[in-house]
Amino acid sequence: MAGVADPVARILLDSPVPHLDRTFDYVVPAAMAQEALPGTRVVVRFGEQEMRGWVWERAATTTHIGRLSPLRRVVSDLPVLPEGSRRLIEAVASRSAGTRSDVVRLALPTRHATTENAERDKAPRDLPAWERPSNECGWQHYVGGEELLTRLADGDAPRVAWCALPVRDEDGLSEPGSSSDGVGRPSLTTEPWQVCLARAVQACLAGSRGAVIVVATTEQAEDLAGRLRVELGDEPVVVLSAEHGPARRYRAFVSLLLGRARVVVGTRAAAFAPVHQLGLAAIWDDGDNRLVEPHAPYAHARTVLALRSSLEGAGLLIGGYSRSVETQSLVEQGWCQDLSAPRYVVRGVVPRTEVPGPAELNREGASGAARIPSLAHRALQRALQEGPVLIQVPRAGYAPLVACARCRSAAHCPACGGPVAMDHLGRTACRWCARTVGQWTCPECDGHALRMVTVGSTRTGEELGRAFPGIPVVVSGAREAHGVVDEVDSSPRLVVATPGAEPVAESGYRAVLLLDGGALSSRPDLGAAGEALRQWTNAAVLAAPAARVILLGGPDPVAAQALVRWDHAGFARRELMERAELHLPPAWRVARLDGPVRGVESLLAQAEADGFEVLGPVAPPPVHGQVAPGVARALVRAPLSRGRALANMLGVRLRDRSARREAPVRVELDPTRLW
Repeated sequence: MAGVADPVARILLDSPVPHLDRTFDYVVPAAMAQEALPGTRVVVRFGEQEMRGWVWERAATTTHIGRLSPLRRVVSDLPVLPEGSRRLIEAVASRSAGTRSDVVRLALPTRHATTENAERDKAPRDLPAWERPSNECGWQHYVGGEELLTRLADGDAPRVAWCALPVRDEDGLSEPGSSSDGVGRPSLTTEPWQVCLARAVQACLAGSRGAVIVVATTEQAEDLAGRLRVELGDEPVVVLSAEHGPARRYRAFVSLLLGRARVVVGTRAAAFAPVHQLGLAAIWDDGDNRLVEPHAPYAHARTVLALRSSLEGAGLLIGGYSRSVETQSLVEQGWCQDLSAPRYVVRGVVPRTEVPGPAELNREGASGAARIPSLAHRALQRALQEGPVLIQVPRAGYAPLVACARCRSAAHCPACGGPVAMDHLGRTACRWCARTVGQWTCPECDGHALRMVTVGSTRTGEELGRAFPGIPVVVSGAREAHGVVDEVDSSPRLVVATPGAEPVAESGYRAVLLLDGGALSSRPDLGAAGEALRQWTNAAVLAAPAARVILLGGPDPVAAQALVRWDHAGFARRELMERAELHLPPAWRVARLDGPVRGVESLLAQAEADGFEVLGPVAPPPVHGQVAPGVARALVRAPLSRGRALANMLGVRLRDRSARREAPVRVELDPTRLW
């Protein structure tokens, strides 16, 4: 800790301006010597104004020529940025070609003075001691699972990519080749992924270390924290989420900072949580795009946790029912270990999945060409005799897209050019600007009548209600008036849900129907097939042990076969190989540039001079039907071995442009969307 012998404070200003992303030296008045410690918030005079900042370090000397200005005041003597947090912030900013102040704003919640004072006045809390979890704790079904717990308890730092098994509760574990259900599928009991995570956290606690677990939504964080409290008993578990408001969020942050809690569950910003002696950094379902920070420097929570694992010597657990291509890249590089179950175990717990081909559909006659063919109707009818069934629909609403009834041209809003949707009353409105579209005229044939092109979840629920009279229909989705339904009981009912909004059935669904597979898997987006496989998988795991899962709608054949075989690692490996051939992320590091044409061209010229591959510039896609004039988009690509050089070059050039007051260029490294 710095003392009075270090009279110079190096301050990082709270400013997003790139050329100010460096420390400025100030002298520490004697009265503030014991308060202005590294990591504290301060106010300084910069130019003609007062600015907030953070003490990045204390030093005995300065390289500044002339008299140093003194600190104006210390906002709080609580070191909200401990050394580990400052190192992580520097690493994230460097890798993302961003500024440290931008990362700090992601890592630090807004200060709440009343909450801070109340937390500091509390007496220290004695945390319970823990023993190592037993071998029969859910991890015994995975190759390397028991070793993972042992290494965590011993203070080691294992890094694993975990493909979790669906929950199954049956008696006994059959040996390979045996059968207990008459169809060659061995039965066994598997624990929920939350229980497995709790055992991994317990192993860390047995080694006197803490844990950070990141999930996509606040609801998931609350549910997981509740499960951890049940499994860990007296161990305090805090939830860190921006949706909780300033006071509650800051209270959780301060309790971690002061060491009163060592287990935190939260959304993407929780990856920076100041846990003392971190032993495990875990993330669940890392393919969810809600784990990507939408603000500069656009870091993914998985990337933050991976960097933190290396910096702090902590274990890393990337888990999910499926496997993202980015995680598989870490496995292929040897940086992560694959943690999966043997094939005979997988066959014993995964649901039976069917993808009807042309021959099967042709045998159904005319109904085989329907959106829900007769074979699916028969499967639903049989399943409804035993309990609820789930129908996953990729689009919300009634008719998300409509077209001219005469020439079949897609209908667009005359005001902004956005797609036109129709509700259950036949009213049409733009999905972009929400303007009501009254008397619509087709620009191609002057027709006025409209027809539905795609069917959403609301319309699907209506059609199924007519097909199965007397059966309750539940529609779950963020756009529904009642929102997302969390769970349903075991009584027969039809549950229609959009991806991510599927309720949990009390005893599992008796059938799962995945509609419009092509709409999910064949979109012109990077990773569309992988995202579709993730969403199908997350719905399929909700099925009961003997349930049927039927995938319809012309899905991508490779993704469909991966679901049938339940081979998520194999699919991710194949996808990674294809991206390596095309020089796309994560096999290569790619930066997307958006900004004025001259600015983008200047960065591209520097990239070419440094030996990087460039694509573009081109005009970016229109936003709400409008193309911004004078704006360009381009890509800069580099092999992984030169990824750091690419980030450094872009960071330097952005600071130079900022110092010369040139128009800013938006830079996003490893983007989820290339165009």
